[in-house]
Amino acid sequence: MLAVGTPLRAAGAAIFNVKDFGATGVKADDARAAIQKAIDACAKAGGGMVYLPPGEYTSGTLYLRSHVRFHIEAGATLFASQDPKEFNGEPVASKAALLFGEDLENVSIEGRGTVNGQAEYEWRADDIEDVFLREAKRLMLSQGKSILRPFPKGHPGRTVFPHLVWMGGSKDIRITGLSFVYSPSWTMAFHACARLVMDGIYMHTKLDEAVWADGVNLDGCKDVFISNSVIETGDDCIAIFSGGFWGPARVCENITVSNCRLSSSANAIKCTEGNVKGVRNLVVNNCVISDDSSGFAFLVADGGFVSDVLISNITMDLRRFGWYYGQGGPFGFMIKRRNEWTGDPVKKEGYFPGAIRDVTIRNVIAHAVGRAHVDGHPASWIDGLNLENIKIFLSSDPNAPFDRAKNAIEFRYVKNLKLKDIEIYWDKPASEKWESALSMKDVEGLVMDGFVGRQAWPGRDAPAVALEDVADAWIRNSKAPEGTGTFLKVSGKGSRNIRLTGNDLRKAQKAYAADPEVPDGIVRAVNNIP
Repeated sequence: MLAVGTPLRAAGAAIFNVKDFGATGVKADDARAAIQKAIDACAKAGGGMVYLPPGEYTSGTLYLRSHVRFHIEAGATLFASQDPKEFNGEPVASKAALLFGEDLENVSIEGRGTVNGQAEYEWRADDIEDVFLREAKRLMLSQGKSILRPFPKGHPGRTVFPHLVWMGGSKDIRITGLSFVYSPSWTMAFHACARLVMDGIYMHTKLDEAVWADGVNLDGCKDVFISNSVIETGDDCIAIFSGGFWGPARVCENITVSNCRLSSSANAIKCTEGNVKGVRNLVVNNCVISDDSSGFAFLVADGGFVSDVLISNITMDLRRFGWYYGQGGPFGFMIKRRNEWTGDPVKKEGYFPGAIRDVTIRNVIAHAVGRAHVDGHPASWIDGLNLENIKIFLSSDPNAPFDRAKNAIEFRYVKNLKLKDIEIYWDKPASEKWESALSMKDVEGLVMDGFVGRQAWPGRDAPAVALEDVADAWIRNSKAPEGTGTFLKVSGKGSRNIRLTGNDLRKAQKAYAADPEVPDGIVRAVNNIP
């Protein structure tokens, strides 16, 4: 008979069964010490597998080690302790985690079992200042509506809300097969990690309650692959940024997300406003976004950049959640200085707000309940945005306390904008506020090819396409569907060099119109079907 703690071997790898180190598999028992002994013994032996057989294990922070495969078997659940003192919340509370690793290499978290954070929430009137919710909160109060929202149980007095996984400065990480549910905070967070693979996982937090419980957060990481997974979260499914609160800010780069199903009451994928350095080389492909509030968000506020992004082959089915969450649009871009988000005084006059450039979104079908918007900054225009083969069905939510959608897609402060094969359809239930399919203001270098769409309401003044202060635009091969009033309307003294070529405008009451301030000859129409 083997002595307690003696590793078994399978296929040449040592196996350290946590029950051999004193774990009982009974949820009420504290398994932390036994599991940590197994991890440390595995690392001391040069590596191998730490094995959690079927059963229930409750633990506080477990410190992972290099060359260790942490395997949770089917039928086994690792529960996060509900005692915040059981976690490594000092000196950095935001690093607290059930599974923690720093400066490691060759680590696996695997199996077919479950990691359960046991998060709990309570509802009360919103009593915190959140710049993202400021306008929504003001609107709710002005309409006499409730501002109830969920908060993690114990907030604000409790300071430690652990992640299920936090890893920093580590490389060659594999997380496969497991279910991660009910995390009290960001489910997984990675800082300055490299060569991270996540495959075949299931992640779930309550969509209607789990505020701040993002799915995967990547800060300054590189060479990341997330695939074949289902992520359902009460905040962003995947958040990508280059922050500075866990160490020096690093560019986050070479990120691939493929073959996933994403659901969120915030954003499916978000390049966050907390971007000090930059995010580049991001590919999202073959994903289904369903039961989701907002699809993609690209935000910059701290001087960083987002560049070289390709999003393709996406279907979206969006809806609204509570007043405190997103607005149901398929994508949103925004560049703002931090003080412009918060309303605080400018601390450094004229500092650069950041940049977004060279982004392509193609092959998308979106059923949305909110607008798509692209908002650059007067000091930093979005440069090189390509939208291709995108079909948007826009409806309204009559039960929503407010609806900001006015135009299906809005652009401002954008240059080198290419739109190809964009189709806009006004769906039901409809909103009386709707106007144009496309609205553009302060745009330079527009090529629009193969557009199909009209204004929201037949017989109203809004055009299908509204251009204000738009320069060097070429609109070609586009079609005005039945019910189109004015296809194109141009306004603004800065508008110039607008060309229409080869468009089928037979079903439009008017091909184009220009406001009085627009000089004659700005719009040139050639070879169109009137």
